[in-house]
Amino acid sequence: MEDKSIVDRLGDDLKAAMKARDADRMATLRMAISAMSYRRIERSAALSGEEQEDVVRKQVKQRDDSIEEFSKAGRTDLADKEKREREILKEYLPADMSPAQLQAEVAGIIARLAPDAKFGDAMKAVMPALAKRANGKAIQEAVKTAMAGRT
Repeated sequence: MEDKSIVDRLGDDLKAAMKARDADRMATLRMAISAMSYRRIERSAALSGEEQEDVVRKQVKQRDDSIEEFSKAGRTDLADKEKREREILKEYLPADMSPAQLQAEVAGIIARLAPDAKFGDAMKAVMPALAKRANGKAIQEAVKTAMAGRT
């Protein structure tokens, strides 16, 4: 049953979490389902599989941002909670690229750019190709590394 939509999987997993009395998982799945509903209402139409992935990606990014802020503030308890939620949400996304794969893809894209290309030009070329397969910060670091190697 690999062809289930993310919304269907979230609903099924929410039921399982309720039966298992897993409060953290229930809360996270409810937030994700709510975000899907908001997006569906906003669009006034059913969400495609890609749009559902985008909603989950946005939820994961929010968790990443929260983890960073809570860590800076010394609130490890809240950062840990956000990390658990992020891991639950990541189950609904395709696996990220490995750092080596990412570096190779970025190097290939940057090699096609003009020799005088700037960092911004490189990011504009790389992001559309890799945004769905890797974290934005990881892409940024890979581009920085590749651009440093060009000079």
